[in-house]
Amino acid sequence: MGGVVYANYGRPQDFKWLESTGVSMVGCVVVMRVGGGVSFAEKVWLAESYRAGGALIYPDPADLPQDPRRLGLSTHTAVSEHVHLGSGDPFTPGFPSFNHTQFPPIQSSGLPLIPALPISASVAAKLLSQLSGPSCPPSWRVRLPYVRCVVGPGLSSGRRVKMSVHNVMTPVLLNNIFSSLEGRVEPDQYIILGAQRDSLGPGAVKSGVGTAILLELARTFSAMVTNGFSPRRSLLFVSWDAGDFGNVGATEWLEGYLSMLHLKAVAYFSLDQAIMGDDVLSACSSPLLVDLLDAAIRQVEHPKHAGQTIYSQAEREGGSWRIMKPLYLNSGAYSFTAFAGVPAMELRFTEERAYPFVNTPLDTASRLQEVLGGRLGMTGRSLGELVGEMVLRLAHDHILPLRITSYAQTVLQFSAQLNRHSAELQSRGLSPQWVFSARGDYSRAAETLQRAIDYSDMHDLITARSYNTRIMRVEYYFLSQYVSVVETPFRHVIHGRGNHTLSALTEHLALLTSDPERFDEKHFRRQLAFFTWTLQGAAHGLSGDIHNTHTYTHTR
Repeated sequence: MGGVVYANYGRPQDFKWLESTGVSMVGCVVVMRVGGGVSFAEKVWLAESYRAGGALIYPDPADLPQDPRRLGLSTHTAVSEHVHLGSGDPFTPGFPSFNHTQFPPIQSSGLPLIPALPISASVAAKLLSQLSGPSCPPSWRVRLPYVRCVVGPGLSSGRRVKMSVHNVMTPVLLNNIFSSLEGRVEPDQYIILGAQRDSLGPGAVKSGVGTAILLELARTFSAMVTNGFSPRRSLLFVSWDAGDFGNVGATEWLEGYLSMLHLKAVAYFSLDQAIMGDDVLSACSSPLLVDLLDAAIRQVEHPKHAGQTIYSQAEREGGSWRIMKPLYLNSGAYSFTAFAGVPAMELRFTEERAYPFVNTPLDTASRLQEVLGGRLGMTGRSLGELVGEMVLRLAHDHILPLRITSYAQTVLQFSAQLNRHSAELQSRGLSPQWVFSARGDYSRAAETLQRAIDYSDMHDLITARSYNTRIMRVEYYFLSQYVSVVETPFRHVIHGRGNHTLSALTEHLALLTSDPERFDEKHFRRQLAFFTWTLQGAAHGLSGDIHNTHTYTHTR
């Protein structure tokens, strides 16, 4: 039993503010709002890291409309989402949960050790209306009746809160469904399209739309093949099971074929939650696919603005560059890139007003059609055409149209940060020179390969195959070889999670300015070395050489 603390969206900065104000969360139930760019799993994980006793998550009317006069949630409706900070079967992290697997069950470190529940806005109002304690910042204010914005942890009635959950663990057989069209020239290389099939409710957005687009794309490409079209590479269409429990079906398949996917999979397109509006397109993607997307949005008509392409409409509204966004943990595409090293993209149409029904019993086709003003079919067609255009190029072009220089720009931005701290680093005996050198090697390897492609006969099958093999493996080269796939499954140094990533390295570097006493020189040296050699390995792989002119120094 304990008090109650209100933590806004449950973001890192929200918990840091509470800590700086002197609000103790130890043993308390933390109440957080849905949204804020933070998944349920991340909210609960952060609450646990601050030693909270439990977590409650509710939809606030300020974020998700709950006006009875408009299309919105009922105040008595909760929003459900899994709280596993990871993907796949949480009891077989890093390896497949097949019946014949002899590994003993191991609980994923991403499973929370505190109880967590979704609650409705009306239940949240009853709790938050009784809080006493410091006032919250203006940006934290809720839109609940009779609630003053205070953070707790006390209750005005002097009561304390007890929380428990009673989950029943039951093994369930999953069924992923596959269909393929075999390529003519390189049948062992696959472009993969997938959508989750399950949902906790009716799932019009969560699974219905994606499954419908997947089936329509499969039908369209099958008809093209019947009429004489012959793709150079194979197409694989997949309906995933157990997506609502953390992309379990897709991740277990990735774990089962991890050793060969970088040799077979060209790219993956996720159709999960593809339509939540009809106005703004977003593409959470590996940067290797940016040129493909740019070409596609110039050819496909916007579903809401007749006569305008998606590109021209985006340029009117601030620039097409806004479409590209980084991959995120709950995305159906995330594990393909961060875990398996396969370029992946998840496309989605949204609008300014949030679609309020995802992960609720109200996520029905009729409500989605009402939100879209009857344009569900047109929006689905536009998104299907976008994916189809990109898949067609990947399946047909002699040389894979992936932007292999994209990661050089990402590392350049980090190099600039290193350069700003070069004096402090050198005073501690740390040199950023090896990072600069590795980045230069990667950039030169990418540019050299591109020039070789430009001056080669791409109709020569052996030459094209050689170049494509190197291009296909670029994403895989950015998986760190220095961390365990079981303990740290998301090994990608750019998109992954853990101390091996560029984001962790950047955060550690920032301590030189913000909190020098917390800067751990030994740990930073290790982080920098691991990142540098991952980048150098990517440069070697892209160049295709097994020799270079670097001098290696061994210290005894």
